[in-house]
Amino acid sequence: MITPLIKWAGGKRQLRSELLGRLPDRWGTYFEPFIGGGALLVELANLQKLSGAVIGDKNPELVNLYAVVKKDPGALLEELSDEKFRNDEDSFNHLKEEFNTLIGTKKHAVERAALLIYLNKHSYNGLWRVNRKGKYNVPFGRHAKLSLPSAMSMMKFSQMLQGVRIRHADFARIVQNAGKGDFVYFDPPYHPLSKTANFTDYTTGGFTFKDQERLARVFKKLSDKGVLLMLSNSKSPEVEELYRDYPVYTVNAKRFINCNGQKRSGAFEIIVTNY
Repeated sequence: MITPLIKWAGGKRQLRSELLGRLPDRWGTYFEPFIGGGALLVELANLQKLSGAVIGDKNPELVNLYAVVKKDPGALLEELSDEKFRNDEDSFNHLKEEFNTLIGTKKHAVERAALLIYLNKHSYNGLWRVNRKGKYNVPFGRHAKLSLPSAMSMMKFSQMLQGVRIRHADFARIVQNAGKGDFVYFDPPYHPLSKTANFTDYTTGGFTFKDQERLARVFKKLSDKGVLLMLSNSKSPEVEELYRDYPVYTVNAKRFINCNGQKRSGAFEIIVTNY
């Protein structure tokens, strides 16, 4: 079985059964323009329902990671074998500084990908957060042990990506060529239910409600073309109003981020489809 290489805040492992239970019967090319950890992509591949796909994100480091895994997983595994990758706070902070000297550049692709995997696996709850200067600023997560992908998991993920096109672009551009019978899954940064729940700064500038409105317009445009669509988001009156013309399902998932896993409470979310 293929498994995700990274943990992404807002990832869809908790909603696995809800999403799989609402898939269309059949489709052409699969599109996922907010790829994150790729949980649904992986599920479709494991179910042998992934014949062709286009994935992407606006986060350049995330796109670089998947591009490296697709093109040269061996080099990435070799980089991750370096003894500098240790499970202690000093090593974490040093490697975070190293990552921030490279972030957003087009150089050292393999090194950037390795650093992203390491930081993601050993940071606080797998968050991706950058400051106004675009620098990664998530603290050390104090995990029990070093956690990096195995060679087998890396190679299986790479094999899956051979039939996948990877794009670094805005979501609207990634899906612009989706046609009738194709399937698009939108998993945008969730609209916050409160100011303290706002974890949308996954790229510098965040994902505003104007972006949510623009996404709803793209959703309608694609629906009018006959594209099959599924979207997940927070259950908020503002978001539900954007999709009032489509079937909206309320589901429950553990979503609130807390340093104590036993104190994480459930959060209601919505899944929207046009079929």
